[in-house]
Amino acid sequence: PTGSLLYPYGPDQGDKTNPKLDDGTSEAVALSIPFTFYGKTHQTAFVNNNGVISFDEPVRQYTPDPFPLADGSPFVTPFWADVDNVEGGDIFYRQSTDPALLGDISQHITQYFPESPFTATWALVATWDHVAYWGSKSDKSNTFQAVLTTDSKIFYIIFNYWDIQWTTGAASDGDAETGLGGTPAHAGFNSGDDTNFYNIPGSQTDAIINITTTSNVKVPGRWVFRVDDFQ
Repeated sequence: PTGSLLYPYGPDQGDKTNPKLDDGTSEAVALSIPFTFYGKTHQTAFVNNNGVISFDEPVRQYTPDPFPLADGSPFVTPFWADVDNVEGGDIFYRQSTDPALLGDISQHITQYFPESPFTATWALVATWDHVAYWGSKSDKSNTFQAVLTTDSKIFYIIFNYWDIQWTTGAASDGDAETGLGGTPAHAGFNSGDDTNFYNIPGSQTDAIINITTTSNVKVPGRWVFRVDDFQ
């Protein structure tokens, strides 16, 4: 969409599409550049329908928990909630070394973190496109994106929020008519240890619906974190 924060996505970009399956996940994604997340390097990721990119193991849990997680699962989540792509929407993902994409990502990160010049060499782009919630009795949908990127030395994640109309699936005590209430979505990351984690403000409250207006880099609807070591 015009004016969108989202990096290009969809089948015409070479994206793969997740199966239509409640609490489903992508196949194991063998990372062409291993991703270092708080001192641990991961070779495999999963793009999970419920708004999570996890390392090493898929995540099927649909009602979010606050970080740090007791089970130590390392993952990043733009919007952890009970997505149901059978009800509506698609989850797309690709690994890319496309110069145009990497140029845009490099420019943005250098703008936000000018003390660390950055030229991206790889990105994993995952996009939840007009996804519905489980048990929906409405036509509400959410569109958001998560990007993992590196220059092989520094590692970042980017969350882009384009349109957020619901916060909660019906099995998380949400209202099937409104997609609100209950235990709302969670956004942030969990390194797997008890020290390195971040809960985006508003997570698991009704305020998370306003995440398209918040930011840590002065760009409403975008959050960016350096994740190779804690910043």
